[in-house]
Amino acid sequence: MIVADRKPNLASEIICDVANRLADAVRAFHMAQATAAASAQRAAQDREKVTEARDKLADAIVEAARDGMRQIDIVRVTGYTRERVRQILRAHGITPD
Repeated sequence: MIVADRKPNLASEIICDVANRLADAVRAFHMAQATAAASAQRAAQDREKVTEARDKLADAIVEAARDGMRQIDIVRVTGYTRERVRQILRAHGITPD
């Protein structure tokens, strides 16, 4: 009689354990989704900041060239290649050295 009572109880414990593990997995999945969404939003904001910084650097390069700084000196300061500096300057109507 005791064995018969124990089997349904054991089955209930197993089902309860499986349900708890499933609920834990669902919570972990939802947390991962939320983290991924937040990361994507931060990445988009960071890309925007990089674009803004790149535009400011291009403006500074143009200003330096207009103030008489040689392209080779601009290359040394910025770390850009000479060709990239030329591209930026040409895009702003400044002819290369």
